[in-house]
This record gives sequence, C-alpha cells and structure tokens, in this order.
Amino acid sequence: MSALPSSARRGEPMPSAGTASPLLAVRDVTIQYRTPDRLVTAVYDVSFDVLKGDRFVLLGPSGCGKSTLLGAVAGFLHPAAGTITLDGREVRDPGPDRMVVFQEFDQLLPWKTVRANVAYPMITSGRFDRRTALERADAFIAKVGLSAFADSHPHTLSGGMKQRVAIARALALEPAMLLMDEPFAALDALTRRKMQGELNELWEDTRFTLLFVTHSIEEAIVIGNRILVMTPHPGQVRAELDASGLGEADRGTPAFAQLERRIHGMLFGEAHG
Repeated sequence: MSALPSSARRGEPMPSAGTASPLLAVRDVTIQYRTPDRLVTAVYDVSFDVLKGDRFVLLGPSGCGKSTLLGAVAGFLHPAAGTITLDGREVRDPGPDRMVVFQEFDQLLPWKTVRANVAYPMITSGRFDRRTALERADAFIAKVGLSAFADSHPHTLSGGMKQRVAIARALALEPAMLLMDEPFAALDALTRRKMQGELNELWEDTRFTLLFVTHSIEEAIVIGNRILVMTPHPGQVRAELDASGLGEADRGTPAFAQLERRIHGMLFGEAHG
C-alpha cells in the first residue's frame, strides 16, 4: 500500500486499474462559495476517478471540503472550474443516477411507512409502476434486515434503522452511484460499527458503486477499497491509497494499524511507519 507519486498528489488522477474506464471522472475541480466578506475556496484543483463497483472514500479533517465535493458530484453545487462526468456525461444537476444518504436521520417522510418511503422515489421518478415499486421496496427492506418493520413509521425506528431505510430507498432506485455523506457519524459507537459491517455485506450482495465521505480513518479503511486523503482547507488531494486488502475482519491486525498510522501522519504531519 503506497501513496501516489508526486504528480498525482498535485491533483492528477491515479491511473485506473487495468483498462476499465472510470464511471465517475472528477477533473481539476475547484469549488468556491461567497460569504458576506469574501470568496472562499473550499476545494482546489481536485482530480480522481471512481470505477464501477468501487467503494471510494473521501477522507479528511472537518472543513476540508469533502462534503462539498460530494455535493458537486450529486449535482447540488457547480464547480467554479473543472468538470465532473458520470458515465461520460457532465454532471450539471441532481438526478436519480446519483442517490444520496445524508448524516441526518430526518431524511425519511414521517407520514409514510417504511415500505412507502422506499417505494416513493421509484414511483415519482416514473421508472417503476406502483406494483413493481412496492415489490422492490419489500426486497430491499429485506436486504437491510427490516422486513418486520415495513409497515412502521419513521418515528418508531432507531437512528440506525432509519439509516438502513435510507440506504434501501437509495439502492432500490438502481442508481449508477450511491453517495453517502458521513451517514453513520451521528450514531453511537456500537451501532456505527454494526452499520459499517452491514454496508459491506450489502455491497458484497449487490456490488453497487459507492462514494463515501468520512473524517474517521478507521471507518475509511473498513469501508473503502480506495481512499482519497484530502488536505485541510482548502481541500486538495494529499494521496490516494489502496485499501482493498483490508476490511472489517482486519481491525486490530498489524497491516490495519500500519495503514491507520500512515494516514494519521498524512493528515496531522506526524512521523509514521
């Protein structure tokens, strides 16, 4: 596991594995926003590729622009410079090909049941008729282990259960990419760890493409097969690391601890082995 060559650390994307074309291509992206006093650069000259089936993690300290970058991939924000393309088409607006799971638990419609929440975007997008949407909703609710709660309303669910519903809703629409913005950050430590394992199991089952934002080094290694380490504000590419040989079962192993120390050193400038 090694960091990128110096050219990639300057913002050039790491060569894609094999000959596969990237599903998502972020090229020389700079994102700015204006405050009452000045123009702030949140992300500067960032480039990377995400291949189909990747679990790609944006990792960095709070305020480094990783959530801003995810928002631009989602189509909520427009870069001041550079381009973002998904499957060869430039991202300009939000779309059902990119479903987002946020950190907040209030992303479900409180007056709808779990089944209706999962089915809702499938029906409103016009991609599935009502009967098919409800059948798919039940199938994805089962995948996240909530079949017994299909007729329940969100206020009866725990935070972790609400996040499972949000994940089921996103994946049921068959997006090209699932975007997750620190989805487990507000959970208690035990639930967060359980959700990390469940997300990996779900990925093994369906092999969706994931872009995941976190400021937790441990979570990045558990979730990601590739990790983009970002610098503090303004966010730039510090390094891209291959974490494909490590996961949930490797917590506490020397290899896991070594990568943790290495990333910690990149983020905080401490000596690492």
